[in-house]
Amino acid sequence: MSEEQENLPMALPPEPKPKPAPTLYLIVGIKIIKGVLLLLVALGVYSLAGQDLQDLFERFLRWVHLDPEGRFFTAVGERLDSLTSANVKKAALVPFLYGLFLFIGGTGLALRAKWAIWLAIGESAFFIPIEIYELVRHSVPYSETHHPIFAHPKTGLAILLAANIFIVWYLYKNRNRLFRHH
Repeated sequence: MSEEQENLPMALPPEPKPKPAPTLYLIVGIKIIKGVLLLLVALGVYSLAGQDLQDLFERFLRWVHLDPEGRFFTAVGERLDSLTSANVKKAALVPFLYGLFLFIGGTGLALRAKWAIWLAIGESAFFIPIEIYELVRHSVPYSETHHPIFAHPKTGLAILLAANIFIVWYLYKNRNRLFRHH
């Protein structure tokens, strides 16, 4: 070995390329799509500030061919009439912050940032006790208006609970394999 070769720094082995993870990509897609949708909802709610909400609600009900004079819709209209512009702006803040949280977390997962996996596990695990509570809280009477897939009104919630449990389990179990290169 020549003297020049001895003074050159040793090349580090290339960083291992992350393996394809279709389930991770599905989780990323869901989180980013939910985040973008919530950001759009927040923008929509924010745009309602300063408008006559009761009038907008009544026009919407007429557009979908529902009777705005019904007891339920009248009560909703009265509640909307009591909202101030500041309250509407505050209400837009909740979906905005959660949407931003989901979008950043989903982007972090896509980039395989180590912090993002713990953020996703924590966010998904947070809702599991709430969903369990809602499932066992009390029974809801069967209604003929439900889609046949959702014969029982809590079927959707049970599917959501199962999805959250799967996400937490999958990310926790595969955290080292999916995020080892960081």
